[in-house]
Amino acid sequence: MPQNSPEPYEPVLSAEVRSALHTGLPVVALESTIIAHGLPRPRNLSVARELEGLVRSAGAVPATVAVLDGRALVGLCEDQLERVAEDPAVRKLGHRDLAPALAAGASGATTVSATTFLAARAGVGVFATGGLGGVHREWAADQDESADLRLLARTGITVVCAGIKSILDVPATLQRLETLGVCVVGYGTGHFPGFYLSSSGEPVDWTVRSPEEVVEVIRAREALGGPASALIVANPVAEADQLDPALHDRVLAEALDACRERGISGQGVTPFLLDQLMRRTGGASLEANLAAVRRNVTLAARIAVTATDTP
Repeated sequence: MPQNSPEPYEPVLSAEVRSALHTGLPVVALESTIIAHGLPRPRNLSVARELEGLVRSAGAVPATVAVLDGRALVGLCEDQLERVAEDPAVRKLGHRDLAPALAAGASGATTVSATTFLAARAGVGVFATGGLGGVHREWAADQDESADLRLLARTGITVVCAGIKSILDVPATLQRLETLGVCVVGYGTGHFPGFYLSSSGEPVDWTVRSPEEVVEVIRAREALGGPASALIVANPVAEADQLDPALHDRVLAEALDACRERGISGQGVTPFLLDQLMRRTGGASLEANLAAVRRNVTLAARIAVTATDTP
């Protein structure tokens, strides 16, 4: 697929994404870490194609984001999508990693923070993901907080997600988002989703119930002006697709105990807890994750289409 960019380090838009943005068609950004690092091969490639297909079936253009050979790409062709899914050398890139990756000619899949930055830089206004990063448990001891939060606080984009991973500190994350001035609305719910669970039990201040209502919030924010920050649309996984809450709570509690017993701390905690959830739920946590992602991608596409259709 032909691509071009006037400067070596600027995002390179695929011909399809570039044409859609030029003509005012709806576009939805998709992250690539779920493809490269979040799913087993070869299922990761089929899921990547499925998610792009969900965007298209709703009438929008998918823009999967990644870095390949030192070029930041917004929109991937089939060969590029296959490479992200199949190449074990593809790294995991957050926003802070983008400059050295581009300078070194490296290849990597983009996290929420990197995808948010590159999508907004390219002019894409809606981004769908599974769950955001947040404030980690035991923050008072290690002050571990995802880079997603500060990036979202200064990037004007609408992010559809299923909350944050339940292994994190949900109340502290919501407090941090409030402090940073990031607007959070629940989609059809008065409670913040729990990623694998339809509810974390924590309330949200505002609820929207349709893509049209989301677009009204977007329009109001644009009219008001002020500091750029993300609008988080917290879209819960369907109750029928969520991880069994009792199983979730038991496995998470036991995994946290195991962390303390083994002395696992800092950046080692999250991958350990996620691995424990996957193994000890027989893969049910992964299926809940995918159900949430599909639901978010579909909603994001509906929002993007509605925003394009709304005068």
